[in-house]
Amino acid sequence: MGALLIGGFFMLIGWVISSRLKSKFREYSQTHLSRDLTGADVARLMLADHGIHDVQVVSVEGQLTDHYNPATKTVNLSQEVFYGRNAAATAVASHECGHAVQHATAYSMLQFRSAMVPIQSISASVLNFIMMAMIFGGFFAHSMLPWRTAMLVMIVCYGVFALFALVTLPVEFDASKRALAWVKTRNVVTPQEYDMAQDALKWAAMTYVVAAIGAITTLAYYVMMYLGGSRDE
Repeated sequence: MGALLIGGFFMLIGWVISSRLKSKFREYSQTHLSRDLTGADVARLMLADHGIHDVQVVSVEGQLTDHYNPATKTVNLSQEVFYGRNAAATAVASHECGHAVQHATAYSMLQFRSAMVPIQSISASVLNFIMMAMIFGGFFAHSMLPWRTAMLVMIVCYGVFALFALVTLPVEFDASKRALAWVKTRNVVTPQEYDMAQDALKWAAMTYVVAAIGAITTLAYYVMMYLGGSRDE
C-alpha cells in the first residue's frame, strides 16, 4: 500500500508538471521565430556547426515524442517541432541535437546511461516476475522465494531504476546547456525568444527531476521495509 501511495503521489506531481510543460509549449508556439527557421532547420544547422554530418533529422508522429537515437544516429522531432517556426520548436530541436553532440564527443554520462539501458530492462523484467509471483503464486512463491529474499531482489531492481534516473539528470541538463549556449551564440533567437526557449527547457527538465525523486523515494521505502521486516524467511 505504501508503494502504491508513493507511486500515486509522484504520478500526480508528474501529471501536473507535464500539463504545465504542455501549456508552456503551446504558449511559446504562438510566437513566430524572427529568423523564420523551422525546428528541422535549427537541428541541421546546429549539427553542421558542430561538425556532425552522419546524423539525420527526421519527423515522427506524436506530441513531445522528440528524442535522439544514438543507435540509428537520428534526431527524431515531432511534426509540430519539425515544422514549427517558434521558440518552443527551437528549444526542443536544439536540445535533442545537444544529445547528438554529447554522443559525438563521447560525453561520459551519456555513455554511462546508454550502458545502463539493458540493465534497467532486465531489472524491469525481474521486478515484474516477482510482483506477479507474489500476487498469484501464493504459498508456492513464498516457498521458492522467501519474503526477505524477494525484497532484497526488489531493492536491487529499484536501485537500478534510481541510479538510471539520477544519471539521466546531468545528461538532460547538459544537453539543454549546450542547446541554449548555441542558439544564443549563433543568434538563432532574439533575447525574448531565448527566454522562452530557456523556460520551456526548464519545465522539460522538471519532469526528469520528479522522476528521479520518485525513484529514490520508492527505493528508500523498500529499504526501510526490508530493514524493519519481521516476516519469516
